[in-house]
Amino acid sequence: MKGKLSRSEAAAKVMVALDKPDAEAALRLAERLEGTGCWVKVGMELFYAAGPDVVRELKSRGLNVFLDVKMHDIPNTVRGGARSIVRLGVDMFNVHAAGGLAMMEAALHGVREAVEAGDGAAGTPLVIAVTQLTSTSRAALNDEIGIAGSVEAAVVRYAELAKRAGLHGVVASPLEVGAIKLACGADFLTVTPGIRPRGADIGDQSRVTTPREAVAGGTDYLVIGRPITAAPDPAAALNHILEEMSS
Repeated sequence: MKGKLSRSEAAAKVMVALDKPDAEAALRLAERLEGTGCWVKVGMELFYAAGPDVVRELKSRGLNVFLDVKMHDIPNTVRGGARSIVRLGVDMFNVHAAGGLAMMEAALHGVREAVEAGDGAAGTPLVIAVTQLTSTSRAALNDEIGIAGSVEAAVVRYAELAKRAGLHGVVASPLEVGAIKLACGADFLTVTPGIRPRGADIGDQSRVTTPREAVAGGTDYLVIGRPITAAPDPAAALNHILEEMSS
């Protein structure tokens, strides 16, 4: 990391995970985040419960939205899904790198089709690929998923494949950011879950760092959920994290 982050620069790197069971709870939380400059992430729990309308509502409030649905299907299905996502006006969405090169290229094809048809309300969204979940340990990778070697090597391999497909970046643990940037270039985006303020419960995560460590490691976006959303005062928790990032 070069130089010190301003508060606004720090906020623009934070994606708050709206992991809520319904639209009402998610929108109440989002209301407390309006004006902070941070992103919001809509994941499977909220999207499956509330559907695309919650995304439209978040966009109407001026929030940047990362739709985290990890598309992983045959190329034609992903292509159509990408077209539909563009129509929602999201700013970023993801596919799973394990789907392979043709599937990732199909996602970009779907985006281009929607934008050319004038369906991109927010322009062209960033498309990124999931590498390995931050809950994945080496033992799980080797013994359960069936991929040999280290987690870092598996992550970098998927990142290189995503870059070859033309995607903008990947989701990975903050621990792998340096290796990804070395392999794929400084401009290749890294979106990193597994962020826990010092002293926080790591929950079901295996590969984690603090917000300050993630920023120092060069990541582009920090996905933060429970340390903010489960706090008695989410706005205060976010403020504390931004102070740590910009100190």
